[in-house]
Amino acid sequence: MAFEHILFDLDGTLTDSYEGITRSVQYALASLGIEENDQEVLRSFIGPPLIKTFMANYGFDEQTAKRAMYKYRERYIPIGVYENRVIDGVPQTLERLKASGKRLYLATSKPLETATEVIRHFGLEKYFDFLGGADFSFGRDEKWQVIEYVLDSCGIKDRHSAVMVGDRSYDVIGAGRCGIKTIGVLCGYGSRKELEESGAEFIADSFPDICNFIL
Repeated sequence: MAFEHILFDLDGTLTDSYEGITRSVQYALASLGIEENDQEVLRSFIGPPLIKTFMANYGFDEQTAKRAMYKYRERYIPIGVYENRVIDGVPQTLERLKASGKRLYLATSKPLETATEVIRHFGLEKYFDFLGGADFSFGRDEKWQVIEYVLDSCGIKDRHSAVMVGDRSYDVIGAGRCGIKTIGVLCGYGSRKELEESGAEFIADSFPDICNFIL
């Protein structure tokens, strides 16, 4: 494929952040008197915007969901962000793509400041041309808004030259709304069924397999 610009999700695509996110969600819910141990419910928080997931799972109004989000960050920022690991093959694959002349970008629904800390902590910053994340002060929290922000900020006008790499339906749907294709990866939290039903054009069994669709 003639993809020159490769956008990457973070959680479930570049890193396995399950432990840090779910423990921080439990911490936030406990502050509201809710004990949550259902792993599938906790897994649903990985990928989409937190506020919307709190509202969808527990019927919170927006104000309560924001309170939960702030409590989540109270634990996640100093502790949970480091309860994380790089997914197998990520550094080597990013190195290979970079060496081939591809331009790499981060496009995550995680707040930009936190996402940048994760990327720097694991020594991945050197591979990226641009880091894009959520920013509530600018009304940029939906995945498509982050993707559009990256494309616009980097002057990527030919949408056929760009592809989004992600593990959840939010990545696929967001990319489609912005007019770019998606490579779904099965190393994260979404299933093949989820990725296929949301319209992913390509699916990679492991992270290094994304090269089959790019190089």
